[in-house]
Amino acid sequence: MSAYYFSTTLDTSFDEAIEKVTAALKDEGFGVLTEIDVRKTLKKKIDVDFRPYRILGACNPPFAHQALSAEDKIGTMLPCNVIVQELPDGIEVAAVDPKASMMGIDNPALDEIAEEIQQRLRRMIDSL
Repeated sequence: MSAYYFSTTLDTSFDEAIEKVTAALKDEGFGVLTEIDVRKTLKKKIDVDFRPYRILGACNPPFAHQALSAEDKIGTMLPCNVIVQELPDGIEVAAVDPKASMMGIDNPALDEIAEEIQQRLRRMIDSL
C-alpha cells in the first residue's frame, strides 16, 4: 500500500466495478458529485487511446461542511477522488488517503475529520 491511497483489485467488469464502488461509497455516506471518463476525454481532446479509467469525485456533505468550516481553502482538496481503472490483472479501485493529503495543513481541527473520512474510505475499499 502506498502512502497516499488505498487500493484493491476486483475480478469483475469495469462497469460492474463502477456500480459496486458507487454503492459502497453510498453505504459510507458518500455521493458521487463528479465522474470524469479519462479514456473518453483523452480520445476526444488529443486522439489518444487509453485504458478504461474513471475518476469519481466522492463527497460526504456533513464532513465536507465541517472541513470547510474549519479551513476555508480545504475545497482545493475536495471532493475525495476514487479511481477505477482497467489493468491487465483486473479492475483496480483506489481512493485517496485524506490524512496523507492533508499533512501539509497545520490545522488540528481537520485531524478528526480526516481520520473519520480515512476510515470510511478504507472500509469502502475493504468492502469491495
